[in-house]
Amino acid sequence: MCADLIENQIQEALDNYFKNVDLKKNSLFVLGCSTSEVLGKWMGSDSNQLIGNKIITTILPILHEHQINLAVQGCQHINRALLMEREVAESRNYEIVSVVPALHAGGAAQVAAYQQFTDPVEVEHIFADGGMDIGDTQIGMHVKFVQIPIKTSIFKIGEAHTTFLSSRPKLIGGVRAIYDPKEIAES
Repeated sequence: MCADLIENQIQEALDNYFKNVDLKKNSLFVLGCSTSEVLGKWMGSDSNQLIGNKIITTILPILHEHQINLAVQGCQHINRALLMEREVAESRNYEIVSVVPALHAGGAAQVAAYQQFTDPVEVEHIFADGGMDIGDTQIGMHVKFVQIPIKTSIFKIGEAHTTFLSSRPKLIGGVRAIYDPKEIAES
């Protein structure tokens, strides 16, 4: 699998994504990633650190440009714990847990993020504002309700199916409810 192709696909996908969403400064973006799936293999069967490194080194500068924080979902062997910067975890009052990601217990993307973050920690549960799922790793459990699927021009990173999510606040109330503050002046 060509590293340049993966980089180009991620860049194009995230460019499309950020044209279609309005994530605020300091929002949280979750990445789920199976490097085995990127290689066209079954999830967890052929984890590849070089691909994990390429994915993280491509995503981080794009998120930094948008002032968005990254959380990287681990694999089932660490209960899908999420790696993030300690400062982000503490500012959101997430409970920090003890585990260090490894290639076959966390995954290549988590290991890459662990190596590149300033002060990485793992947490069990988050409420992300959006995210990117490379290889059907099921990030929806980490994106706050209400999730919104976002279409991009990129449907695969390497051989892995991709899904993108954003979120919005719940619309509550009934027929008299107002959802747009501009409508208050009109009522």
